[in-house]
Amino acid sequence: MLNPALPDASFEESCDIAQALVQGEEPHIIIGSSRGGAVAMSIDPGSAKMILMAPAWARFVNEEREISRDTFVLHSPNDDIVSISDSETLAMKYDLKLIQCGKEHRMSDDEALEVMHNVVKSFS
Repeated sequence: MLNPALPDASFEESCDIAQALVQGEEPHIIIGSSRGGAVAMSIDPGSAKMILMAPAWARFVNEEREISRDTFVLHSPNDDIVSISDSETLAMKYDLKLIQCGKEHRMSDDEALEVMHNVVKSFS
């Protein structure tokens, strides 16, 4: 598992760091949460599958990029930081699988983690 430190000050620099890591490591799965989900959407994932957790794409993504229909979006209906309506719009636009789960934005509760685990297993 790789977890790069992405600078808060520059979205573009975060995307550059993530892209270089993806090109160098060729991961099978990319998981991005909140701003990290927007970063994941803004890079070329290569052959990696993606899981976007409460992606803050509406705040950060300026350039349209095609997103694979194999991408899962996980989002808590109780999220008070990123509106679930953003994920509903994203899922409809790209015909993605949206799973509502979790208790809040961080999605670190047992339900959200179990759903994420099951999605990862489904990629095997």
